[in-house]
Amino acid sequence: MTSPARSACANEGAKRLSPCAKEGTLECSSCHLVKYCSKECQTSHWPVHKKECKSELLKSTWRPSWKREGRTPAFMADGLPPFVPFGRAKFLWGNMPALDILKLQANEGVAYNKPLNLLFAASGDLRNVVKTIISLPEGFSSGLNIDINDRDMDIVARNIIFLLLCYTIDDGEEAAECVLHLWYSTLIPEKCLQKLGILENLIGDVCSKIKTKPAHTFLGKTWTFAQGKGSVRLLLMKEMWEAMLSYLKVPEGLTADRAEKVRSTIMNAPQRVDHIHRYLFTQMKPSWRICTHKLRQDGILLPFGHPRTQHTLPNPTFFQTADEWPMKDSADPFHGWPLSEVFNIRTGARDDVNGKLYQYVRSTLADFHSRLRALDVNFQLFQGDVQGVVPLLLDAGARYDRIEVSNICDHNYLGIVETLALFGPRLRPQESNPHATLITLFLNAVDGETSSNDSVQEMMQEMAKLSQYLPLSVPSDRNTTDAEFLRFSEAKVMVRDVDKFFNRHMKRLDFRGAGKAAGVSMKHKNTIVDEWPMRLKLRPQQKGAKEEFEQRLGSGHTGVERYVEWQRSS
Repeated sequence: MTSPARSACANEGAKRLSPCAKEGTLECSSCHLVKYCSKECQTSHWPVHKKECKSELLKSTWRPSWKREGRTPAFMADGLPPFVPFGRAKFLWGNMPALDILKLQANEGVAYNKPLNLLFAASGDLRNVVKTIISLPEGFSSGLNIDINDRDMDIVARNIIFLLLCYTIDDGEEAAECVLHLWYSTLIPEKCLQKLGILENLIGDVCSKIKTKPAHTFLGKTWTFAQGKGSVRLLLMKEMWEAMLSYLKVPEGLTADRAEKVRSTIMNAPQRVDHIHRYLFTQMKPSWRICTHKLRQDGILLPFGHPRTQHTLPNPTFFQTADEWPMKDSADPFHGWPLSEVFNIRTGARDDVNGKLYQYVRSTLADFHSRLRALDVNFQLFQGDVQGVVPLLLDAGARYDRIEVSNICDHNYLGIVETLALFGPRLRPQESNPHATLITLFLNAVDGETSSNDSVQEMMQEMAKLSQYLPLSVPSDRNTTDAEFLRFSEAKVMVRDVDKFFNRHMKRLDFRGAGKAAGVSMKHKNTIVDEWPMRLKLRPQQKGAKEEFEQRLGSGHTGVERYVEWQRSS
């Protein structure tokens, strides 16, 4: 079978007993989503491909179903809030683009030769760890000590599985393929499940040795590998060690058909059609829209036209039971990676954004696999609440060169005062490393500070700004359920004066005082990550402004996401 690293012939039509094994070189000139090895295969596959190639979603005239049917969308009915989550509130995929938390060249410098300690205190998935390691200068030879924590056992289990697979699978391409599908695909190939069997032996051996240990006891295991210089240590309560085994084998009675049905109950629920169509309508390029639709339908991250025949087994890292999908229907693999880099991928069919994400993640993971074998990296993973368990697990004397805490500093989570009090003192002091940085993320601050009065006062200015990117003809009947009008209204936040509202937030919560109490201060200018990474950077008339706007509009981000960096005061 052709490796998805190349473009597989898309011919897997009903007339073939098995997919064509040749490489695709002839692109469909109509949709630019698939490739074929020959005109013969393209003709043979047309009865199947026609449904997607001629899909309404691929037409610039496509509109959400509520507009076509002349009705009020469900998310505006019965006085409900416009954005209501649906599904379980687990966050197994990142909701912000991966970032390199070191940025050595702009901070310590590429010649820095001391060991570096990194803490991902509320890690979510591994994307920031992966991005940081593959971004290290080629000549980097100092040691890395990386502590990774999350309170959700599902996340910790998946992270340790991905790391162990990168160390235990010798071939980098095979490791990347396996980890990618365990990370994102509902159904996986049999060979991936076989690799989990190796880990089942590793974890099972630990469980056997701790069988007589008392309950509620933290127990650790360190693995070293012939293929690399580093190590992986996992520290869990006894009960969580035993639970680890459930992430490595398919639950009894869970078939592929059943797994797809369980997932589809959330991702394609009939009562959520209007919510889904609202999201699809923000993706103004039709090819992006239909790729999003296909990924929602089959839940397998592969190039658009690549055969799915090898994906026959449920992914046990998603299913610990046979009847529950773990995430909300808004979860999207694209949210965790920088779209400008993803869309710049040039392999595969021209407009296949699923293929671009697949190739990007696969290449990134292959690089990660390679760097792990060349670097001295010591990982420690643990599961716990940052306020309670984590301070007990961290070495009391440990000081870090970087601490990344995601958005636990938001007011509806831990808050900035408690976050700084917990982690500020754990930064290396200035005399040891003046570049040591605590990275905090605020996802809810701007929205939380924007009152209804503010929205009214800012409306005309925001509409004037937005119309330069997204022209709008006001419906003649003043219909506020019009799809274009709703898209325009929800996009106004993209041109909001976010600095005004974030400054208000900082003043109200006394960021300066909170930092002083914790022995840290805000950097005058971030040196690791853009303060507003999702904000529009180009003015309307600049080259590339239209493309940037459309990419941001369809990304699931709004531009209110704010990073603040902190350093020790002394």
